Amino acid sequence: MAKVSSLKAAHLLVKCLENEGVKYVFGIPGEENIHFIDELNGSSIRFILVRHEQGAAFMADMYGRLTGRAGVCIATLGPGAINLLLGVADAHTDSAPLVAISAQVGLSRIYKESHQGVDLVAMFRPVTKWADIVLKPEALPEMVRKAFKLAQTERPGAVYLAVPEDVEQLSVPAAATPLAINIVYDMTPSDSQVKRAAEALKRAKSPIVLAGHGAARNDASDALVRFSERLGIPVATTFMGKGVFPDDHANALGALGFMRHDYVNFGFDRADVIVCVGYDLQEYSPERINPDGRKKIIHIHRYPAEVDAHYHVAVGIEGNITQSLDALASSLDKSSGSAVASAQIRALLRNEIERGAKENSWPIKPQRLVADIRRAMGRNDIVLVDTGAVKMWMARLYPTYAVNTCLISNGLSTMGFTLPGAIAIKLARPECKVLAVMGDGSFLMNSQELETAVREKIPFVVLVWEDSAYGLIKWKMSLELGHDSHCDFTNPEFIAYAKSLGVKGFRVSAAAQLLPTLRRALAADSVSIVVCPVDYSENLALTKMLGDLTGAF
Repeated sequence: MAKVSSLKAAHLLVKCLENEGVKYVFGIPGEENIHFIDELNGSSIRFILVRHEQGAAFMADMYGRLTGRAGVCIATLGPGAINLLLGVADAHTDSAPLVAISAQVGLSRIYKESHQGVDLVAMFRPVTKWADIVLKPEALPEMVRKAFKLAQTERPGAVYLAVPEDVEQLSVPAAATPLAINIVYDMTPSDSQVKRAAEALKRAKSPIVLAGHGAARNDASDALVRFSERLGIPVATTFMGKGVFPDDHANALGALGFMRHDYVNFGFDRADVIVCVGYDLQEYSPERINPDGRKKIIHIHRYPAEVDAHYHVAVGIEGNITQSLDALASSLDKSSGSAVASAQIRALLRNEIERGAKENSWPIKPQRLVADIRRAMGRNDIVLVDTGAVKMWMARLYPTYAVNTCLISNGLSTMGFTLPGAIAIKLARPECKVLAVMGDGSFLMNSQELETAVREKIPFVVLVWEDSAYGLIKWKMSLELGHDSHCDFTNPEFIAYAKSLGVKGFRVSAAAQLLPTLRRALAADSVSIVVCPVDYSENLALTKMLGDLTGAF
């Protein structure tokens, strides 16, 4: 019979988290996990008490996305656990490593109808890589190690563990200790596949690169630059790949993902070979870049491509992305790109950015907002961009120069993630300025986490684009129906609301005030909110202008 120690399962769970290098746990305690919460007090882990479990999940989501180490969020059973679902699903669809842990009803009653008893494992299973329940305390070392291994290994994603309230309090066997961490290493790219890809590129007349989120999270930026420069091939990124190829590089085409045929799409219209590097179909439909399915696709990633009629892979290179790019580049010795076409596409985007920077009308136009945000932020500072019309403008026009400095959700495209997410980003990168950019619709979804930031002394700035409506939906309704309905709302007085939570508040009342106000807020070592009215009449003007274009040249 195994010798039983005096330590409880809750203590062992905390030790397993420490073993995984966990620095922060985000969440709300409940009656059923109080022993786990108490054990955190004597650990090296900082517990961040939040105001809603959804906020905790978004914090873990963004922490995992930025660091590559699984963010951890916790909740009690029933409603607390269910509140984690949205952030967990966002992390999973955005390929961010996350481990969610919640309490569950005790094994003494889990088999029957009982108070707050729902099948949480079944709920989380569709939006995670793995979901399971801890049935005995001695299983914790293996289950926690498996959870982190799965969450952090390509393709990264979310994992969920349920810990029954009676299991949490059981004593653990004396021999139960955290398991050693084993690292999963990439395989070397296949020489034969590299050779096949090289042959396809040799025959290409107008190749182009699409770099996705996988390239960003696998540190392939330098390799992408080497590849593009050696072969003279232009590079576009997905919204989630922004920054993996610097936008001030001569071969940069900008970000692909706008809802209409944008400038960068003209590069794909001309292309006969598309080199997709770290691209996941969830980021952007391949039908938009390969409508007739006839372009050759070279798929470079750490895992096989998803099957899609418009993403028929001519050559797939699986393995370390940097090694794959370097091997392919070294096997070719001539420039295959179209420098003239790339320059013309870049000029269209640059002209729009420069015009916007000079726009002084009021309410402020989105182009000026984007330009002043860029001027206020350092090259390596981090902006989180929420979902809505704000995402369309920022993704298109915000020049990004380094990986993970412009964070967008484009898997699940969830509203409301940026404010709580900014808390986690500042914890992970305290040396960077952090700015959460969102519409007023997104702001009130998780604005309560401002109190969390103030209490925990985590400084960052929120910039709210105010239009008193769900602007993106109005935009799409107007395009498709010729009118909009049920999209307008009223707001509280945001500055008074912010100040009631201990947050510094700034309201912009002229275009010339925006940049100095942003700089002042970003320079302050405090939590701040900047509110700026936006003129979204530019939305329809943009789609009309793009719709009138018949070619980039």
